Amino acid sequence: MWGRIDGLRTLDLGTAGDLRTRLNALVLLGSKRATAGLLDLDYLDESEKPEQVGERLVLVDDVGDRVAEVEVTAVELTRLGQVTWEFVEALGEGFASVDDWRRECEEYWAKRGQDVDDQSRVVCVRFRLV
Repeated sequence: MWGRIDGLRTLDLGTAGDLRTRLNALVLLGSKRATAGLLDLDYLDESEKPEQVGERLVLVDDVGDRVAEVEVTAVELTRLGQVTWEFVEALGEGFASVDDWRRECEEYWAKRGQDVDDQSRVVCVRFRLV
């Protein structure tokens, strides 16, 4: 189950440490306006439903302290093989292509014990800083 602050679900980007610090900084700069999670690993295994448009989330740091608040502007459930360049660009992480993003995601999710393929279900979430 995801953490809660003031009744809002938390948004823990990446893994604790340098990755989360970098991703949070990108959100605060306004260049990161999206994130993606695996439906099975990040939602169903956590007994959580995907975000809903209009929902507010609390962006947190490594120790679970509030960094900022974001509002969900779009949610799409898709297959990994169907993620678009437009979405990858909104991630704001400087990927050169969808394939670039996918390679990094495959490594990230593999380290978390989850192998993925083109049919893996991905929740693509867009948000804005509030």
